[in-house]
Amino acid sequence: MSEQSFDRYSRQILFPPIGPEGQVSISKAHILIVGMGALGTVLANHMVRSGIGLLRMVDRDYVETSNLQRQMLYDEDDVEKAYPKVIAAERKLSRINSDVHIEAEVMDVTAYNVETLLEGIDLVLDGTDNFQTRLLLNDACFKKGIPMIYGGAVSSRGMTAIFIPGQTSCLRCLIGSAEGDGQTCDTIGVIGPIVDIVASFQAVEALKYIVGAYSMQRQTLLSLELWQHQILNMKLPAPKSDCPTCQLKLYPSLERSENLTATLCGRDTVQIKGLKPLELALWERKLSPICKVNINPFLLKAELPEGEKLVLFSDGRVLIQGTEDPARARTLYDRYIGS
Repeated sequence: MSEQSFDRYSRQILFPPIGPEGQVSISKAHILIVGMGALGTVLANHMVRSGIGLLRMVDRDYVETSNLQRQMLYDEDDVEKAYPKVIAAERKLSRINSDVHIEAEVMDVTAYNVETLLEGIDLVLDGTDNFQTRLLLNDACFKKGIPMIYGGAVSSRGMTAIFIPGQTSCLRCLIGSAEGDGQTCDTIGVIGPIVDIVASFQAVEALKYIVGAYSMQRQTLLSLELWQHQILNMKLPAPKSDCPTCQLKLYPSLERSENLTATLCGRDTVQIKGLKPLELALWERKLSPICKVNINPFLLKAELPEGEKLVLFSDGRVLIQGTEDPARARTLYDRYIGS
């Protein structure tokens, strides 16, 4: 370890469970964070400051004003420029620690790309906001033998657990095929402290795993309610004998589907996944005569005469904002983007 590196991480190295050998392990770790919202920004901040070797970040969304209350890596300039979250995060994190190799992927995580995203990864940190994506990550991680640290926060409540293939049950054993109760930050709100606390619990479990402190790994689902100051540790269930993921190894979430339309809960938004990339400069020329258009290198926003908005990404995704009706969204998509 260089003198400069020792100085940067000296307080972390002085912590006996890490020490110099643990710091070397941290510097070699490759981490994937899926979801760069509230949890993801805290996780990325901890991982980059700790000195991990590689951070791969994936998120499909861009920075909006409502994010700034709790998503710690973003600022008003990111909102003004409508930067994708991973791009804004990369710019901040690279100024925090230039030694960390950072990969920023603007995309929706699907059964088609999740296994590619896991290539070369040692540990997955969950920063997502929906159970569909979490179960997808769960299946991919257990198929690949990669641990996943689950986290979720809404209102003043939060939960977190680590799932390790071959050692613990999986997330599907815990929740089945549940899609949640419909409560999200966009529907019932969230306070910043619960996000920071849940993500910090995730981060410390990540450090334990990276440095090999397996005997100290928490074997419970930690549940928190901050406003009423309630903390509950529940032992993870034994693997279910009929679990299609960790026991039968069927991995149902990895089955590829042709469903290209999804309503984003509480966002008044429908996402449609196009079958081919979109050349944003070309679409700026097409839409400018009939819409108010704003474009940056990563996305294009168009205000439609009907009142809704389109957000086009170069990977082919389009967000239709202003409706939760898939039929209405598809009508507008076909009208302005075509098949």
